[in-house]
Amino acid sequence: MLLRLKLKRPRIRRLVDQPAPAWLSRDLWRRRIAFWVGAAMIGLVSVAFAFAADQAQLLFQWMTGKAIWLPLILAPLGFMLCAHLARTVFPGAAGSGIQQAIAACELNDAASRSRLLSLRVAVGKIFLTLIGIASGGSIGREGPTVQIGAAIMLKVGTIAGADRARGLILAGSAAGISAAFNAPLAGIVFAIEEMSRSFEQKTAGLVLSAVIIAGLVSLGLVGNYDYFGQVSGSVKGVEGWLMVLFCGLFGGLAGALFGKAMLWGTRQIRIWTSAMPGRRTLLVAGLCGLAVAVIGLATGGSTFGTGYEHARSAIEGELLPWYFAPAKLVVTLLSSLSGIPGGIFAPSLAVGTGIGSLLALVFGASAGVAALLGMAGYFAGVVQAPITAFVIILEMTADSADLIPIMCASVIGYSVSSLLVPQSLYHGLAEPLLKKE
Repeated sequence: MLLRLKLKRPRIRRLVDQPAPAWLSRDLWRRRIAFWVGAAMIGLVSVAFAFAADQAQLLFQWMTGKAIWLPLILAPLGFMLCAHLARTVFPGAAGSGIQQAIAACELNDAASRSRLLSLRVAVGKIFLTLIGIASGGSIGREGPTVQIGAAIMLKVGTIAGADRARGLILAGSAAGISAAFNAPLAGIVFAIEEMSRSFEQKTAGLVLSAVIIAGLVSLGLVGNYDYFGQVSGSVKGVEGWLMVLFCGLFGGLAGALFGKAMLWGTRQIRIWTSAMPGRRTLLVAGLCGLAVAVIGLATGGSTFGTGYEHARSAIEGELLPWYFAPAKLVVTLLSSLSGIPGGIFAPSLAVGTGIGSLLALVFGASAGVAALLGMAGYFAGVVQAPITAFVIILEMTADSADLIPIMCASVIGYSVSSLLVPQSLYHGLAEPLLKKE
């Protein structure tokens, strides 16, 4: 009996000395709470940014309503101001913001990442994007929200002592897309397909929880809504499937044209402005702004701004003018090449609806579903991320009836674009940032 008790004592001692479970760790919960607060902040900032962007667009419309010629002054001066501040006061804020987040994912040095993702850059991104929209630029807020979300999450992680920078950037980027479009699935897919092109299982929890929290904040503030409303019509018969084919083909061709022109133009402007950065940056921005103003006036103002109103009306069944798609593509390209902060998501979706409307005029098909298919083909052609394209479009329109046709148009658009331009747009734009760092 004594021998048996002696044998049991070490086992009892080991049970007493066993450390507490990991989930009770104070440091773990501090990091989790900080992460959840960061995701909620992304939701709040995204909603406030969306409201401010709408007000900036209304301000531009109000000003141009007072004097039709005002964009000829407003756009060049606004573009020059934004490009100058993005170069001098807020370096790292120029462009869409998605390429900065992609580049930051590849960087291992914290100082290099902070030059692309910081609260200073995020504030500048919001401020300058709003000025660009108020100046008539064909830019959107969704791409910048990705950089802003990544910057917020990275800062929160640094404060909390988290050392998983790449996971934090992916989570912040996904949360930004989720809150910007009210599209949580698209946020997750975007992080997997476009941001990282590979996905670590240990990152999945970070991305998923960030998307959920940011989405809940957005839902609580603005409610559940469809970004583009309800689609008019559906794909039916041979005529409908021909529209799927042609929207994918022409959307992919136009997307490849935009991507190739964007990569080539950015490269040439970077080389040309390197000799005299101050003066030549202002000259490029001013000329691009003037061209955007001239095209906008020539099209009756339809190409100014994000293009959201025109895209929504097309989805709901209204035919857009034949010139809308090519004109909107050109002004979006000029706005992006000018060096001002601003995204291409919303303008690209608008261009896609214009392509669909143009094909609907040619084939006599349903305007609403043609706009939807054109959007899928062109958007997939521009970003070369077909899964993100059809998921984000499905969530924005709640059109589950045309799931397969939208998927087909996206895959066709992506296939055509990738054959013509092997390098994807955002990753191509991110390369100079990596070399610079």
